[in-house]
This record gives sequence, structure tokens and C-alpha cells, in this order.
Amino acid sequence: MTEPQPPSTDQAVGAEMLRGFWYPATLTERVAKRGLLAVHLLGEPLVIGRDPAGRAFALRDVCPHRGMPLSAGRFEDGNVECCYHGWQFEPHTGQCRVVPSITEDSKLKVERIYCGSYPCAEYDGYVWIYMADQPLRGPVSAGAAEIPTAPQLETFSARYRITRLEALLPSNVDHGIIGLMDPAHGPFVHQSWWWRSRRSIQTKTKNFEPIPLGFRMSAHKPSANSGAYKLLSIYKQPITTTIDFILPNHRLEEIHCGRFWFSSRTTVTPVTADQCRIDFCAAWNIFPWMPFVVPIFRSFATRFIGQDQHTMEKQVIGLRSQPNLMLVDDADRPARWYFQLKKAYLESRRTGQPFEHPIPGPVTLRWRS
Repeated sequence: MTEPQPPSTDQAVGAEMLRGFWYPATLTERVAKRGLLAVHLLGEPLVIGRDPAGRAFALRDVCPHRGMPLSAGRFEDGNVECCYHGWQFEPHTGQCRVVPSITEDSKLKVERIYCGSYPCAEYDGYVWIYMADQPLRGPVSAGAAEIPTAPQLETFSARYRITRLEALLPSNVDHGIIGLMDPAHGPFVHQSWWWRSRRSIQTKTKNFEPIPLGFRMSAHKPSANSGAYKLLSIYKQPITTTIDFILPNHRLEEIHCGRFWFSSRTTVTPVTADQCRIDFCAAWNIFPWMPFVVPIFRSFATRFIGQDQHTMEKQVIGLRSQPNLMLVDDADRPARWYFQLKKAYLESRRTGQPFEHPIPGPVTLRWRS
């Protein structure tokens, strides 16, 4: 009888959620002026809102007095007011401004109390939050030198269409991400007349190369068994596709066909330890003459993402028994790279040493899908 084998060291990192990155928290349209929206990121309770000038902010959604969610409160005099005892906090720094119960002779240093804040930015129709190791206590500008610019989807012309979709997955972020980059599930999960089928499986050969905090599937001609790409043949121009994966959770794809292009970003964001969310944002200038192109695209993309969502809902049933999992040959090499990148990043953060890229150089992978 064969004894079960422990997970490889590549997977031993576990589903730890990576700090020191920007994450999409919610769509900008959901954050109303003077409104308060409760969200979770990396297991942290956050409240997102807009100040009277319309600027987005993010605070830890816990009043430091008695733990009441600040999202249950309201705006009052430009501050976020707790609904329990009326404590008020400046929306961008989290600094306490008002404690109604104290008297004039109180020795309490109200200005030394913070609920904790996180840097915010708005790009591509999302509110992004920078998840530092700890919430900030003071102005964001105090640590601005260490905070990178928030991600923004690459576009290649002044005029283009853009749309966004999302789906919740009942799994930890690692299973969400390795499912995102898995090249072999397409003919089985995404069967459709406009994409692939079991009968369309063929051998693929792709070149990969390391990039900062990730890896790239080098520019290549789209697979012949991907029906959606065939639509671009009407332009009678060479078609190239480039796909990047970048920590902590970004899959970026660019398709170019002469002056026409399609650009997408898919992220898998940890909401809690056992739930993550796919956010898909796509922009393009192809088929500008086609009526209703955005709703048509959204219809197909919703079905495509829904297939991934339903697959993960089934998989989580099996994962409850905590089976030993396998990563097999070249088809699963990107998943191995993900675990290696994550491990290297965590080690760099722990030691303070420069990040050592685990992928030494260009490599060619072959699999069937």
C-alpha cells in the first residue's frame, strides 16, 4: 500500500494572502458620494466611501472604541461617524476628531486615536486599495515613497470600449489563481461553438520568459482551435497574443491585429481565507462599427466566467477532504511557477533581501488542450 505523499515544497506556501500590493476592492459606481460601503479584502473588514469632494477613501471597518462597524454609521461634518457613540474619524487618515462623551477637562488625547486607513486609487472603473502589512496611522503621503502606483489596464488608442465582470469563487486564492492560469481545462470547462470542444484538443508549444514578479507567454499566433480569435481574420492582418502573469493575482492579455487591439486584465482577489473574487476588465477598439458590441461581449464573457465559477463550486466539495494534489508536467508548470514566485516574494519580505526570481530564463512548454 502506497503512503500518501506530502505536498511539494512549491505548494507548501499555503494560501497565505500577499500584502504589499494593490487590489481591486469594488466598482467605483458602487461607492456613492457621502455613502459608506462595507467590503472585505484579504480577510480585513474595510469601509469604503467618498468624502464631500468625491475622493474615495478606505478605513478599517472597526471603531477602536467598542468594535462597531464604521460602515453602519454615517457622514457628519466631513467625518465618518460611528453609530454607537458618535466618535468621528477623518476619512483619509483615520484619525479620531470627535469623542462626544468627554468633558473639557478630559486628559484623553483624541488626536492619538486612529481606526486605521489604507491608500486608495481609482482606475478602470475600480476602487483599488493598497494592502500594507498594517493599516496606516496618519497621512498616506507619509509612506508614499514605498507605495507603487496602482495598476491600470493598458490601452492603445484614444477611443475604445471597456467593460467589467465579476464572480465570487468559494475557494482560497491559490486554487482560484492556478485555475485562472491552467491551460488544460478549456476543452472540458469552456465547451461551446465559439470557443473549444473536446474534439478540438491539439498539442500546443509556447515560449515563456521571466518578467518582474511574474512570467510571460511570449507573443505568439493564437491557437487555431480558439474560435473567438478567428473573428479577427476579417482584418487580414497578422494576429499576435501575449499573456502575462504578475504577482499577486494579475493575468494580462494583449491581442494585436494591425492597428486593432484587445486588452484584458483578470484578477483573483482574496476576500477571506476561503473565498476569492474574479474581476475581469477588458478594453478594445475592434469591431467599432458593430451595434450592441458591449452587451454581446458581456453575454459571452459572463458565460465563460460562469463556467469557471461553477467548476470551482464543484471542486470545493472534493477539497473539503484535504486531498494531496498533483501538478503534472508542462500543463501545470505555470501553477508551479506561481507557488515558487509566491514563496520567493514572502522570503524577500521576511528577510529584507532582494527578490530572487525562481524562473532562470526562457523556457518552452508543450501540452495538449
